[in-house]
Amino acid sequence: MANNVLTLVGQTALVQTALALGGILLVAAALHDVAARTIPNWVSLGLCALGVMLRCLDGWPKLVAGLSLGLVVFALATFCWKRGWMGGGDVKLLGAAAIFVPPILVPSMLIAVALAGGVVGMIYLLGRSLLSRNARPATVRPRRLIARVLRVERRRLGRGGPLPYASAIAAGTLFIIYRQFGG
Repeated sequence: MANNVLTLVGQTALVQTALALGGILLVAAALHDVAARTIPNWVSLGLCALGVMLRCLDGWPKLVAGLSLGLVVFALATFCWKRGWMGGGDVKLLGAAAIFVPPILVPSMLIAVALAGGVVGMIYLLGRSLLSRNARPATVRPRRLIARVLRVERRRLGRGGPLPYASAIAAGTLFIIYRQFGG
């Protein structure tokens, strides 16, 4: 009896640690995408590995379901990438996120990601409409990282550059994970 309780407590701590690390990876992907419009492969691989570990803890059927759903989401996102609707890093991150969340929550995660993507799109449309086309860009390079990122974002908005969709993937996935495990 005592051994079963210790095993359960150990698994709970492992699950909480994996969820926290996954959250950190999602935030890192979002920040990197905002700053550089790329998502490092190690972030998606790390999230995928954490997802596989979590699904292994859930049992063989959940592992198979999680990997299958991750593959389906990856394939559908790849179709979107081939059409130019998504970036390649977004495809990998979305597939990894589909493995990271419990299989039963993947449809909810996709809806949350789509809604978050709509919010990101509205923010960028609003930002583009508020930009003054006649404003001269600053000639002095800002020293602070946030100021530099904002300066680059302003330029991207003016040119109609791509959205940092990893922020939507991170927001939607974190929302679902928090609702399920956090409160």
